[in-house]
Order: sequence, then C-alpha cells, then structure tokens
Amino acid sequence: MVLDDNAPVAIVTAASRGIGAACARELAKRGYRLSLSSSSVASVKLAEELGGLGLQCSLTESNDIRSMVEETLSYYGRIDAAVLNTGHAPRSQGDGTSAASQGSGPAYDPNCSIDLTAISDDEWLSGVDMLLLSVCRLLREIVPVMEKQGHGAIVSISTFGAREPRMTYPVSSVVRASLSALTKLYADRYGRSGIRFNNVLPGFFDNHEQPEQVVRSIPLNRLGRLEEVAKTVAFLMSDDAG
Repeated sequence: MVLDDNAPVAIVTAASRGIGAACARELAKRGYRLSLSSSSVASVKLAEELGGLGLQCSLTESNDIRSMVEETLSYYGRIDAAVLNTGHAPRSQGDGTSAASQGSGPAYDPNCSIDLTAISDDEWLSGVDMLLLSVCRLLREIVPVMEKQGHGAIVSISTFGAREPRMTYPVSSVVRASLSALTKLYADRYGRSGIRFNNVLPGFFDNHEQPEQVVRSIPLNRLGRLEEVAKTVAFLMSDDAG
C-alpha cells in the first residue's frame, strides 16, 4: 500500500487483533499512515501488511511507550491521531466462557454468582495498571506532541460497563468509569490546543462467541461487528467529528 507522505499519522495500541486490528484496517482504508503496537509480534506483521510501522510495546512499561512514540515521530515526523486500546482486565469474562452466561441483563443480574469480595488487591491493581495507568502513560507522551502541532484526535477504547457496570466485568467496569473522568479532564484542558478526546464504549462484538441469553439482552438482538466500532472510531478521529 503506497501512502501520501502528507497523509495523517495514527497510533493504534493493542493492534494485534480484535478491535485494535479492526481500527488499524479501517484507518488504513482511509489513508492514514499507521504506527501499530502490541505486546506480541502480531502488530508488526499487521503493519507490514498495511504498509505501516509495527512495534512491540508493553502498555504497563513507561519506557516502552516513550520509545514507541519516539520511534513513530522519527519514522513519520508527526502524530495526528491515536487509538488507545488495551487488553482485558482481571475477572473479565468476555471470552465466551460459561461465566459470561451468568449475567444476561444489561447491568445487574441477581442470579450472578460472582463473589466481589474475592477480588484481590493484586487484581484491582492489575486492572488499574492495564486500563487506566496505561492511558495516562500514553497521554503523557502523545499529548505534548499534539499540543506542539496544534491539533490531534485521541480515542480511547472503553466498555459499556463504564456506564452500566456488569457483574461479569467488575474490575473493568469500575476502572473504566475512572477512564471516563480522565478523558473529560483532558478534553477540558487541551481542547483549546486543538486536541479532541473521546471514549468509545463497545458492548458485545462478533470477535467472541456469546451465549444466546447475552444476545437476547441486546436490543438489536445481534452482536456488534468489529467494522462497526472501527468506523465509529475513524469518524471520531476525522474532521467531521470536530
């Protein structure tokens, strides 16, 4: 894929699969030059396919994130947009396992047998590190670049659980509610610098099989498609979402 040297540059983290990879493919279709990262080599392979820069990067390591941003700037000379995607938090049952079927309602299911008091400090702290501090680390490195440029758009991938806490996603629901507050703070502080911030709160998507009772709890009676959330992210990063 041959891209214009003046085309916008987008960072996508956790781009090896799922929503991250879908966002990368959609942005490539729209002419973005990409810097893709993940903890595995899969993002490097995807970047090769899409004609972008691929890097291995741990979102729990500040030095890795700093190096990723520096390499992106060295390679492209700018960063216009970023999709801040992360992995699953501890105690998240979003992989189609039987535990996911225990909560079929939109928020609280009294039949759910998960013991919230059994969540350890380590699990809570791991969730904060992966889902909140990772975004803090990324923003710390990316926002000054965009502020100097005078423009930028950042979209964080959150979850519907941030607004509708679900028993099968306790750590994710709590921590990503704090991500909403963080995003609002950044939007208020840096909007005048031409930087826009948004969270996308996906529900259940077709990259994971879900029990029938979960599908029935969705008003449209179907799982979302990865390309749908990718197109939403791409819109929020575009000038049309200004």
